[in-house]
Amino acid sequence: MFFNPQLKGAFNFVPGVMAMILLLVSTMMTSISIVREKELGTMELMLVSPLKPILVIIAKAVPYFFLSMVNVISILVLSVWALDLPILGNLFLLLSESMLFTITALCLGLLISTITASQQIAMLISLVGMFLPTLMLSGFMFPIENLPPPLKVVSNIVPAKWYFLIVKNVMIKGSGFVDVWKETAILGLMTLAFLGISVKKFKIRLA
Repeated sequence: MFFNPQLKGAFNFVPGVMAMILLLVSTMMTSISIVREKELGTMELMLVSPLKPILVIIAKAVPYFFLSMVNVISILVLSVWALDLPILGNLFLLLSESMLFTITALCLGLLISTITASQQIAMLISLVGMFLPTLMLSGFMFPIENLPPPLKVVSNIVPAKWYFLIVKNVMIKGSGFVDVWKETAILGLMTLAFLGISVKKFKIRLA
């Protein structure tokens, strides 16, 4: 209430929508990318090229990264001009954190695509496995403090939770990097873990 004395819903709605859209769009789009290449039979053409698996994976993620950045800018513009939601913190820091979270979601989608055999399964995992945790355990719908202790522990592995905290701190509270370094470090570690596992699984399945 200190940062939102009028109790406007946009102050909680916008950060949650940003986290949900970025995670779902990035994860879902990339989760079917490599699987689609396998089903179409074009992956063999990539394997006989001198490209390394890491380059193939990065190439699959780059278009969706730029698409997600367009989504971020669109949401911020609409929140400021249509919902009168101020951006009290550093805009460059907010965009940088959004880029990090987008990369995390892309790596998660690539991980799903390397461990699934069909586009239907990949899409099902990305939708069901990501939508409900993002909605229920990120702090968007329900405060983390009000969750049962087991769900509080599970919420720590939901990337959207940490991005939701970052956006609220930077955008609404006007916090700097000093106040969100912990959440940033956690997202960075998740990104490295997802990417590392994706590369390993990619080599095992396609070698």
